[in-house]
Amino acid sequence: MPGPARAPPGALGSRAASRSPARVRGAATDKTWERSEETDSKMNLKRYFIRALHRLQKGPGYTYKELLVWYCDNTNTHGPKRIIREGPKKKFVWFFLTLLFASLVFWQWGILINTYLSYNVTSSLSIGFKTMKFPAVTVCNANAFKYSKVKHLLKEMDKLIDAALERILQCGKQDPFSPLAVNSSKNDSQALDLQLWNQLPLVLIDESHPDQPIIDIFTTNWTGAGTQHNSSSPSPSNTTAEAKKYKVAMKLCRENGTSCVYRNFTSAAQAVMEWYVLQSTSIFAKVPLEERKQMGYQAEDMILACLYGAEPCNHKNFTQIYHPDHGNCYIFNWGMDQEALISSNPGAEFGLKLILDISQHDYIPYLTSAAGARLMLHEQKSFPFLKDQGIYAMSGTETSIGVLVDELERMGYPYSDCTLNGSDVPVKNLYKGFNTSYSIQACLRSCFQAEMVENCKCGHYLFPLPEGVNYCNNDDNPDWAYCYSSLRSSIRHRQFCIDSCKETCNDTQYKMTISMADWPSEASEDWIFHILSYERDLSTNVTLDRHGIIKLNIYFQEYNYRTISESAATTIVWLLSSLGGQFGFWMGGSVLCLIEFGEIIIDFLWITIINGISWCKGLKQKRAQTRYPDAPPTVSELVEAHTNFGFQYEDGSVTPGSGRLPPEPGTPPPNYDSLRVQPLDVLELGTDTEPE
Repeated sequence: MPGPARAPPGALGSRAASRSPARVRGAATDKTWERSEETDSKMNLKRYFIRALHRLQKGPGYTYKELLVWYCDNTNTHGPKRIIREGPKKKFVWFFLTLLFASLVFWQWGILINTYLSYNVTSSLSIGFKTMKFPAVTVCNANAFKYSKVKHLLKEMDKLIDAALERILQCGKQDPFSPLAVNSSKNDSQALDLQLWNQLPLVLIDESHPDQPIIDIFTTNWTGAGTQHNSSSPSPSNTTAEAKKYKVAMKLCRENGTSCVYRNFTSAAQAVMEWYVLQSTSIFAKVPLEERKQMGYQAEDMILACLYGAEPCNHKNFTQIYHPDHGNCYIFNWGMDQEALISSNPGAEFGLKLILDISQHDYIPYLTSAAGARLMLHEQKSFPFLKDQGIYAMSGTETSIGVLVDELERMGYPYSDCTLNGSDVPVKNLYKGFNTSYSIQACLRSCFQAEMVENCKCGHYLFPLPEGVNYCNNDDNPDWAYCYSSLRSSIRHRQFCIDSCKETCNDTQYKMTISMADWPSEASEDWIFHILSYERDLSTNVTLDRHGIIKLNIYFQEYNYRTISESAATTIVWLLSSLGGQFGFWMGGSVLCLIEFGEIIIDFLWITIINGISWCKGLKQKRAQTRYPDAPPTVSELVEAHTNFGFQYEDGSVTPGSGRLPPEPGTPPPNYDSLRVQPLDVLELGTDTEPE
């Protein structure tokens, strides 16, 4: 079967050849049309810029006086119209009133803008009612370590302080450093570790003597303005007066004793405790953390009973942390491992009840003078700073703590210098190792530790350590006590830390109402102590007494909580309305009047620029006239003046009489009279046609 007929190759070629010229002509037409459109757009843009340049050169077309009169006659502001329409006397009065009220407007505007830029805030108090998270409760013993477990570390210190107290108490009986007193304690002094004492000695200052001599407690040598003061033994009737003239001070030295200061105390009790704290700090700083935890009070020995609402709890529901001031501390409802507990109802029956044993008989005598439990209520996942915000619960009592909640909401920058999470604070938070939130107390202590490391080359025992730094001690850092005392009393360093740290923008505070009663009562103490002793020690003997037992009741007084929030006292809406109110009251104007005033200011500047340009052109022409006193020469005259008529073209091939002329050196320039062009204002720009 034959296939479809095919056109011969010649026919196809002829068709393609016939169509190709048309396509080429069409493409060429399109390109020409696009090119003409592009040319027209460029020409239109050029005309626009020429007109704009001409308009700029021409200016508003008014003089200063004409522009001012036009503004006063057409403005909507009261006052200027009366200045140009009234007679001479009224014109002066209206001019004065307009100037006066305009000054008042600008004065009020300045006050309003300054008030807005001060970023004042207003505080509002709102009261709400809802179920709330029970606060985290931290309980510690007022005594950091059991004396029975640290006695071997403090043995030499105890000997020194016992002997020092004996010497201090001799002041009321005889001359404290007479030969008799020295001889009586000579054997005791040989057994004392005076090297430990000399690192941080206590001295007596005789304030009754005009030279106020300084007397070391364990030596007979003392100095006072280069002289030695000998006091006679007081009579029994003068014992009290003689004892009061001596004040105890602590000697702090650096650079191997070449530079020393004396820290005075009003009472020897304060001096002894401060000396003991500093010396024990140096000792405990060298003890590993795990050993220090073992030296403290354990949860199973301290927490005897626990009840939250109707649910029983025990020491396993508490999180242990080590606090340098109080040793082992235990936190209930910290929210680190579990969700925070919700209080179902207010009242003592739905709160936390604890019975604690502080074991007061095992206290360190000179380290802690107060007995009891230290506790603090705080937010979940926040570090407890018990030394600043904690309260004491006294032994032998039942302490009831009713809680009210205050929520603080501060505005951030620029209204207040607060922070959301401490990320914008320049101080490195050393308490991040506890996975706790930012607080200003953590920042202040981190800042002080940073200053301590920078100035003393070691860290203080009471604060967390930065990486690569060791705690201060007397062996490795003999001058640390002097450095620490200087930093603690330095106003400049304290102010630096205060300026560097910021308050948190959102904070929750717990207001506590505390009441106490004796517990247990005399009628019930026998059976209560028997039961508690058996539950803890499995002993039928009574191992507890009211000197070590504390009962705590912590609960919400009510579910009403207060929210104290800040809001901006001045906003941009307040500013605009106040500015408009002052302008409308004194001048009867509006925003459109301000636009009119801005328009005339622009016209004034425009005229000033045009006049300045004209002045510069005139000055340039004057300088040119000074250079050429006659009329400036034309171009042809300048060309003729520089033409060398003696120039002869030398060519060896051209000889006289040959009939050939030498080649012209070049086409001479046109003989124009001038190269000046007409100014733009003479051009006819009103038409859209271009000259051909």
